[in-house]
Amino acid sequence: MDGFGTTSGVVVLAGTNRPDILDRALLRPDIANVCNEAALIAARNESAVITMEHFEGAIDRVIGGLEKKNKVISKLERRTVAYHESGHAVAGWFLEHAEPLLKVTIVPRGTAALGFAQYVPNENLLMTKEQLFDVTCMTLGGRAAEQVLLGKISTGAQNDLEKVTKMTYAQVAVYGFSDKVGLLSFPQRDDAFEMTKPYSSKTGAIIDSEVREWVGKAYNRTVQLIEEHKEHVAQIAELLLEKEV
Repeated sequence: MDGFGTTSGVVVLAGTNRPDILDRALLRPDIANVCNEAALIAARNESAVITMEHFEGAIDRVIGGLEKKNKVISKLERRTVAYHESGHAVAGWFLEHAEPLLKVTIVPRGTAALGFAQYVPNENLLMTKEQLFDVTCMTLGGRAAEQVLLGKISTGAQNDLEKVTKMTYAQVAVYGFSDKVGLLSFPQRDDAFEMTKPYSSKTGAIIDSEVREWVGKAYNRTVQLIEEHKEHVAQIAELLLEKEV
């Protein structure tokens, strides 16, 4: 919403059937939205009071989107989603610096999500290289579980790979974590029309190489972790399929 004065009375009313293309700043959940959604859920259930169950449903609704249990998904796809989300959950559980797991579900929500793992947000203001490595591994847990337990990979990890790519480029090119790049920082500009980069093609090649190497190491570590705990991954996945939650 750049360009509007902070003191001017501006009211914006808008509607869309494509929430997936909206700026993330417009989709951030807040306490007011959660409370309002919890009240609506309680009213639909004809409840006289708002309970914690209503608040939990409201948080899922605000973060993940509208629940779509009637969405047609094949048994094979549902199984893939279950093992993918279970991989995230198990990887996060056994990684020292990963965010604590809150819940995991394979109930489709919103326009794209076929399931998701939810974690207790990390409130640290600073992150170390070791912490970010574990977060990267946790994010790759779904793809690793598909490879190890199902023997084939799907397109379901696209969003995970996007997060990992951005996170790793930031470590290498912004936070100065790479010995090969050195103590340099090249923050990515928000200007979509910026075509030039503030470094040479040689430096760019080093950054790209470092990112690939770092992601490769994280994925190998994640595959090893999933191999060590594949029984747990299978147990959680089968429970998700059985309970349909």
